[in-house]
Amino acid sequence: MPVALALYRTYRPGSLADVVGQEHVTGPLARALTAGRIHHAYLLSGPRGCGKTSTARILARSLNCEAGPTPTPCGTCRSCVELAPNGPGSMDVVEMDAATHRGVDDARDLREKAVYAPAASRFRVYIIDEAHQLTSDAANALLKLVEEPPAHLRFIFATTEPDKIIPTIRSRTFHYGFRLVPTRVLADHLAVICRAEEVSAEPAALALIARAGGGSVRDSLSVLGQLVAGVGPEGLTHAEVVSALGVTDVAVLDDFVSALANRSTADLLTVVDRVVSAGHDPRRFVGDVLDRLRDLIVLQADPDAVEHGLLDLPPDLADTLVSQAADLGLAELSQAADLVSAGMGDMRGATAPRLQLELLCARLALPSGSLGVSDLLARVDRLERALAAGVPAQGAGAQAHTPPDTPDAAQGAVTSTPPSSGSASLPELPGGRAVGGGPPRPPALRNPGQRSQRPPAGANALPPGPSPSPPAPVEAPPAPAHAHAQAPNEPSQPATTPAPREPSKPASSTPASTGTSDLARVRAAWPTVLDRLAAGSRVAWTLFHAAQPVSVSDSVLAVAVTEAGNARAITGRGYDERLRQALIDVLGLDVSIDVLHEPDPARPPARSGVAGPAPAPAPAPETGGVGRTPRPGTTPPAGDEGSRAEQVRAASAGSRRAQTTAAEPDDEPSPDDPDVAPADPVALITRELGGRPIGRIDHT
Repeated sequence: MPVALALYRTYRPGSLADVVGQEHVTGPLARALTAGRIHHAYLLSGPRGCGKTSTARILARSLNCEAGPTPTPCGTCRSCVELAPNGPGSMDVVEMDAATHRGVDDARDLREKAVYAPAASRFRVYIIDEAHQLTSDAANALLKLVEEPPAHLRFIFATTEPDKIIPTIRSRTFHYGFRLVPTRVLADHLAVICRAEEVSAEPAALALIARAGGGSVRDSLSVLGQLVAGVGPEGLTHAEVVSALGVTDVAVLDDFVSALANRSTADLLTVVDRVVSAGHDPRRFVGDVLDRLRDLIVLQADPDAVEHGLLDLPPDLADTLVSQAADLGLAELSQAADLVSAGMGDMRGATAPRLQLELLCARLALPSGSLGVSDLLARVDRLERALAAGVPAQGAGAQAHTPPDTPDAAQGAVTSTPPSSGSASLPELPGGRAVGGGPPRPPALRNPGQRSQRPPAGANALPPGPSPSPPAPVEAPPAPAHAHAQAPNEPSQPATTPAPREPSKPASSTPASTGTSDLARVRAAWPTVLDRLAAGSRVAWTLFHAAQPVSVSDSVLAVAVTEAGNARAITGRGYDERLRQALIDVLGLDVSIDVLHEPDPARPPARSGVAGPAPAPAPAPETGGVGRTPRPGTTPPAGDEGSRAEQVRAASAGSRRAQTTAAEPDDEPSPDDPDVAPADPVALITRELGGRPIGRIDHT
């Protein structure tokens, strides 16, 4: 019984017109043969199974045809019969495999034989297949012959990797690149072969075979030959092709997509169990899922993709995919395709592919917005489709509701303007109750260059009503111990609330910037400022970590330090400039730093029984210096409200004077320093270093 030839050999093309899906190559070659513009060397490159070697044989047949050179060989002359698709071959056409003839000795042998004229044909043709396997020495040995061959010699190189051929060879050839055959063209070609073989086949089955071939004619014909060899009386059916190729059933893919649309991890894992129980390869299943997602993305972008030729699908399957694409938005499909593509790479070479597939399903079922930007886009897509369908999404259309007894409710009813420097007053509700009588909220930090948003016109207008009674005074919250400083040139504020604003005069929405507001900003952001300071200098952070901002006036920030040694170290070594830079980085506030020595009032006094005189209480800092105590016999000024501001200004001036002069070394005190040779060293240590006497030890 004779052995049947493989389909890719039986139906090998015999002319340029029979080559499938390569019109961009066969057309120019046919016109060149007709015009007689024949080159001495050709390079045919492209993926496997696309017709490179077949085209090289057709070209040699067309060149040596007695009626040629012609794009349509006669098929009856000696050369055409010998070079037919299944002919015996011609001695004037030499087909070499460069994988086995790749050395310089093979190239030398070819050069010696190439000088002889053809025996019975017009040209002597060398077809060198897999030409990229030639070594550099062999290619260089052929270079002169390829560049200037005899008149009777023609070269045809065929390769799948043209980049590996040395440029000197490529530059001396006419290069034609072959491409993968489209699925629709390949399916039509398979249908022609099935009719020639008298085998009935469903269009869906042929489309599946063409897709399995991956655009390669030879691979597709190999799969078709395998199926035709065992075909039954009913012919090639889609179910039989699915079973033979191990392709995932369409119903399984439909269930997977439905579970993906519902974000159901249990349903996804159930589909995985069905796939593995049926004996399918999890890697192949992931590839089929990725193909389905690709089809859904195309249908989401173009619902008429089947009519436009973008997809090769049966009509009933196309309708199902259109409905699935409507259930999944484009962002969700793109996110799922990215995850599946990454999962396919993770499964390559994995020892437990099912485990990898189940982990992939768990990632696919995660709520949108839990991974990255693409997931947030998928969530927005779901919300938009839910709103378009009339389904109320969670949080969509819901209005914020604030109980009427909260401060926010009163703020929403009447927009109040914060008081600024004594010029603004609190608005009232009918009945004499002032709005915002509770403790003020800390001001929000903002960029100094950013302008506040002005409310719409009429936002501060009060509802009409009877003339209200005079408002009750609004008590301000107790200020901190160091917050009594008042900005210079600022009038003192009365103790009672000013008269209510007239409704006809709109209130300013942006309060004037005051020292109090800057101080509140600094205090609110003080931990962040210290963190910024620590990032630049740990020593500076150590000196300032127990300090507290006291006041802000005339672009000077007064900072209270409990230890006198720390105060001198800050100003003497320039750590106040580091704090200034930290304030600029965090708040954008450029102020000079004035360091004040204020002992901690919570420090316990010395215990009884200590030898020597009792330490005197630490006096208040001297007005004109930084970190210095007043001289004995002097009394710090007290009584007027501007004393603190005067101390700040005087301290700032003293700090600036200290920066312009050379700082005295710590180990060389000034002659007029009252602490030199003190009468009571215990009091000096207690006052300057924060020490505490613990008693006298008698060693007798």
